[in-house]
Amino acid sequence: MITIYHNTRCKKSREGLELVKNSGEDYRVREYLKVPLTEEEISALINKMNISPIQLVRKNEKIWKENYKDKDLSDRELIAVMAKHPKLIERPVVENEQNAVIGRPTSDIEEVL
Repeated sequence: MITIYHNTRCKKSREGLELVKNSGEDYRVREYLKVPLTEEEISALINKMNISPIQLVRKNEKIWKENYKDKDLSDRELIAVMAKHPKLIERPVVENEQNAVIGRPTSDIEEVL
């Protein structure tokens, strides 16, 4: 089962969803702004992607620039910030049982399909 963590207002996320839909794979959509991820879920995605938490942060968001940009946050603190402010999570994120990717560029999604 494929899961796409989706933001309906984001063009790249909509493009990613189309790619997933057209793949023929079973999938589910989680609108993570409506149903936020827990710290544990964010941590699990980061581990599946084999990235550091800062790589999942949208650093151009106003929330980041005004509140966190100049702070030296630990990985645990970064995960907590993303759980508190889901808008800071890069999008879309697509996962299967073994792997997860940030769908930027959208072609990266093919790795999990």
